[in-house]
Amino acid sequence: MSYKELIISLPNERLRQRSRKVGLVTKEISHVIEQMKNATLDWEAHRPHELGVALAAIQIGQPWRIVVIRNNFDDKTDQSFGVFINPEIIKLEGSIEEDFEGCLSVASVYGKVPRYNKVRIRALDEDGQEVRIKAEGFLARVLQHEIDHVNGVMFIDHIKDDHQAFFMLTKDGKLEPLDYEKISSSNIFRD
Repeated sequence: MSYKELIISLPNERLRQRSRKVGLVTKEISHVIEQMKNATLDWEAHRPHELGVALAAIQIGQPWRIVVIRNNFDDKTDQSFGVFINPEIIKLEGSIEEDFEGCLSVASVYGKVPRYNKVRIRALDEDGQEVRIKAEGFLARVLQHEIDHVNGVMFIDHIKDDHQAFFMLTKDGKLEPLDYEKISSSNIFRD
């Protein structure tokens, strides 16, 4: 199944719903995790200038608190993922920094999003064992973005009335400013 059949996009209302906690890592949950990894890699295969960094289960229509995150952001040939089940932020630290974010469920739109540059999280791994992570920089941003997804929050929700914060990736891999009026009429913002 291709990413186009699996990954849902805004304005799909399911992306705004809070996901359910996973009680036990069953065969069904393991299957969802594999679908998530495959959908991310398939999405990436169709985009020469982008990396499939991460995905939350709700992005394939599965309302579980599951996130997969690429293990190596610098090597596109490394197609392995970390799995985070029932992830939660324990502590936000450091300073708030603004940087570009995109999303597999917000087609071709990027935005400048303010996020903490350090985070501590707690989750379960694919085997149901507890893991704790202290992350900073890009990984901290990705974790916050994905944990937002399991809570029904999209990256665009963090951009407040900034008409110069949205961009589109061109075919040659450059970000160009998007017309705010055009994007606001696309029905991707929360009512």
